[in-house]
Amino acid sequence: MFWLRRVPLISALLLVLMGAPGWTLSEEQPSAEPPASNQNPAAEGEAKPQTKITPEQAEQLFRDVDTILDFASKDTALPKKHDVKRRLASREEVVAYLKKNMAEDKDVQRLRRTELVLKKFGLLPKDFDLQTFLVGLLEEQVAGYYDAKTKTVNLLDWVLPDLQRPVLAHELTHALQDQSFGLDKWLKKGSEDLDAKKDLTPDDITKDEYSEARQAIVEGQAMVTLLDYMLAPMHRTVADSPEIVKTLNEGMQSGTADSVQYRKAPIFLKEALTFPYRYGVEFEAQLIRAQGKEKAFSGPFQNPPLTSREIMQPETYISGEHLAPMPLPDFKHIFKSYDRFDIGAIGEFDVAVLAKQYAGEKLSGEIYPNWRGGYYYSVHLKGNSAGALGLVFVSKWASVKAAAQFAAVYARGIQQRYKKVEAPADSTLPADLKMLGSLSGDHTWTTEEGAVVLVVRGDTLLVTESLDPAITEQFRAAVLNSKAAPAAPAEIH
Repeated sequence: MFWLRRVPLISALLLVLMGAPGWTLSEEQPSAEPPASNQNPAAEGEAKPQTKITPEQAEQLFRDVDTILDFASKDTALPKKHDVKRRLASREEVVAYLKKNMAEDKDVQRLRRTELVLKKFGLLPKDFDLQTFLVGLLEEQVAGYYDAKTKTVNLLDWVLPDLQRPVLAHELTHALQDQSFGLDKWLKKGSEDLDAKKDLTPDDITKDEYSEARQAIVEGQAMVTLLDYMLAPMHRTVADSPEIVKTLNEGMQSGTADSVQYRKAPIFLKEALTFPYRYGVEFEAQLIRAQGKEKAFSGPFQNPPLTSREIMQPETYISGEHLAPMPLPDFKHIFKSYDRFDIGAIGEFDVAVLAKQYAGEKLSGEIYPNWRGGYYYSVHLKGNSAGALGLVFVSKWASVKAAAQFAAVYARGIQQRYKKVEAPADSTLPADLKMLGSLSGDHTWTTEEGAVVLVVRGDTLLVTESLDPAITEQFRAAVLNSKAAPAAPAEIH
């Protein structure tokens, strides 16, 4: 994934964003016992309270940590090996902590490269400042967090206790995961830095999604505990309440009324930031129903899913599906006149978002389950780092039909990403590419950043952008083992 592998810190902290839509799932809100209450503190999109909690409320919250930890241990079947340290933090302390970690975290520092690639794919506006957005989002959304380095759960002195207790159920699940499996160490096992590898192998591309799959396990399990805690007064759980998970996931996509920074975010960022929570909780819910609680919580830590496909389609994980890695061309030879900029997997999540952005949610849902592999490689011409970013993108599909369908979706986006798009005079494609339903054969457009070439051969799509024609021909031969062919008829809606 060209985004999620960069931001493990951020996805672990957005608990207001992830939890808030769920507060309204029931009129009864559990407290630390958890007894029923008829209060709904987040009703009607009220603004977050600006006043600080009282010393008495803080003292009670500190006591609640132990009660909620016991609940989380019973709910997850993860043993409580020792108590969890706790502290009360101010907004200023939390913001300073987040900014410090963002400034020091090597993954966040690499965001600058990822930002340019996202803009090349059209997933961020050209003038979008990703770093500024992320800082603003964290200031707006943080609702409490567990620090695996200090083994401490951090409570917030400006958030009402009734809102913090379900968040505690989530964060204390992280504490239990940490006690059993060593959370930081386990997550780092899934962290592959492709940028540092000189000689890439097909397995390296596959490993690029390990970190995101593991993050979805960590957050998905914690979301199950949060929901079970809230459902406890009704004697229900995630296992017997699939409609609750659906309601929560729908709420995550829209955000809350006071989630100003999130609500104005581009589609891709909303999808990326909610991925480990939204798909993670559904993954865990299906595992609980299929294999029981103990296997659903301990099992994925011992036998982690490897790709976003396994998270988005849990049945592929349960059945033990294995997709062979895609062979790679000789990048170093083909790109001998270029400097490597960024490389990564294009997973099922990535094609789902591309399809959603350019063709809508319904068509995206039909397309992404047919993904069978993908990668991208971006470059700059040697001595011209300020020039247009060159890109090669290869994807493999379950069928010829699926490849042609995704090729049409990708082509639709060309006119949205570039200001100037011209097809050859003999092109048989419609002037408005949004009319495309499927696309096969070879197609080229000229843009202000150079040529965009789409080549569909069987179940494989090759895309090159802003590259010399000779380079495209080398990739055509290496990836598709073919030469240029006449453009094939397109299906038009």
